[in-house]
Amino acid sequence: MHSFQQTTDTPARIQPEQRAFQRVTVNLEGRLMFSSHEEYDCSVVDMSPGDVVFSCRARPDLGERIIAYVDHIGRIEGSVLRVTDGAFIIQINATERKREKLAAQLTWIANKHELGLPEDRRHDRLAPRKTKTELTLDDGSKHICRIIDLSLSGAAVDIETRPPLGMAVSLGNMRGRVVRHFQEGVAIEFLGIQSRDALTEFL
Repeated sequence: MHSFQQTTDTPARIQPEQRAFQRVTVNLEGRLMFSSHEEYDCSVVDMSPGDVVFSCRARPDLGERIIAYVDHIGRIEGSVLRVTDGAFIIQINATERKREKLAAQLTWIANKHELGLPEDRRHDRLAPRKTKTELTLDDGSKHICRIIDLSLSGAAVDIETRPPLGMAVSLGNMRGRVVRHFQEGVAIEFLGIQSRDALTEFL
C-alpha cells in the first residue's frame, strides 16, 4: 500500500524541483486562482504532501503564487516550480501539521481502490423550505441570495456578486468559506459539519 514518507534519494537522483516526498497519481478536480485573481478549473494528476502537478488550460509564471481548492483535499497554496506544455508543478506552502494531514488524505485516496473501500459519499442534500436569504461577506456587507442546494457540510447559492475563493462568509448563522464559482453563483463549505437543528432556519 502507498504511504508518504520523505524519500531517501541521493542528491544525484533528486529532481530539479527538489521534491522531498514521493508523489502518487491521482485524478482530482478543483478550481485554482492565479496571482492576478483569474480563476480556472483544473485537475490534479500527481501529488505528494510537498508538491502538486496541475493540468489546466491556463499557464502561470514561474514563481507565481497559486491558491487551489481540490476535491477531497481542500485548500492548498504554493509557488510554481515548473511549467510544461500540458501541466505545471507547484511547491506546497504548508506547516508540518498540514503536510501530515495531506499525507493522510493522499494515503486514503491512493489505497481506497486497493483496499476495496467504497467511494466517499457526500452528505445528503436537503430541500430548503426557505430559499431566499442573505449572505454576509467577511467585510460585513450583506447580499440577497437564493439557496439552490443545501447539506450538512455546505450550500450552493444563486447570487449576483462573486466573493473571492476562500473568503469567509455567513449563511444565516452558519459560517463557511467560498470554495467554487459557477454560472449562477457560488458554493460554500461550512467550517464544520452542521446539525439538522442548525439548519432549521431554512428547512
